[in-house]
Amino acid sequence: MSRSRAARAVRRALPTAAAALLLAVGAAPALAGSQDALPGNWLQLTVTRGDARSSDTRGTLLMCDPPQGHSRAAEACDVLARADGDVDAVPGDGERVCPLVYAPVTVRAQGRWNGRAVDYRHTFSNDCEREALTGAVFALDDEQVPEV
Repeated sequence: MSRSRAARAVRRALPTAAAALLLAVGAAPALAGSQDALPGNWLQLTVTRGDARSSDTRGTLLMCDPPQGHSRAAEACDVLARADGDVDAVPGDGERVCPLVYAPVTVRAQGRWNGRAVDYRHTFSNDCEREALTGAVFALDDEQVPEV
């Protein structure tokens, strides 16, 4: 593709991209307002793999009345209920041995638990450390192991 054709293609795509961005920004306050009215215990969870230069962010809304939001929602809600919604108080897996590989994973939980605000953020060295210290709470991409 020639430079002028590429420039024309970019110019044609800009209005569409700008409109999509404006729609997304306009929808953010509506989403925030609707989450404030959610009943029960809920957390907006995000997991960002990588560093500031390159990252991959995934997120979901974990609701615990009934458990839903990701494949291990029931387990995550149970762990959070035992910790009274305090992610720092989630019992870690003291037996787990993780490799000394630096592949940063930043997690964030924002929401409400038993009527109080929750805002948790932490960067772990890798996914193994994240799983060992927070259990199923941030296991957004994990598949639930079927019970036998």
